[in-house]
Amino acid sequence: MTRGIRGATTVPENDKDLIIAYTKELLEKMIAENDIHPSNVSHIFISATKDINAAFPAQALRKIEGWKYVPVMCMAEMDVPNSLSKCIRIMMVVDTERKQEEINHVFLHDAVQLRPDLVKGD
Repeated sequence: MTRGIRGATTVPENDKDLIIAYTKELLEKMIAENDIHPSNVSHIFISATKDINAAFPAQALRKIEGWKYVPVMCMAEMDVPNSLSKCIRIMMVVDTERKQEEINHVFLHDAVQLRPDLVKGD
């Protein structure tokens, strides 16, 4: 079954190293919490708010061993008034046997406010 796994994080500033580091942190947590293997990933979409442009967040994926061939695309997030700033969102499409309610969506830093109903305590 194909499932989508959501993730989101925020960065403290529009800095290349921070964008890549925070995105990598998010990706690694999504991978670990859902036991994802790159061969089971169809593709990954990454969006960023307009105030993030110092780097492509997708560069973080290339820093994770074994993920070289996973298709990934960055795009701009909709610019909705009063929405969360400096936010990076990920939609990872995977082949998994997990039921919808067994998927662990990951929200880090200020992004926990996007879906508090899906945030699980550590």
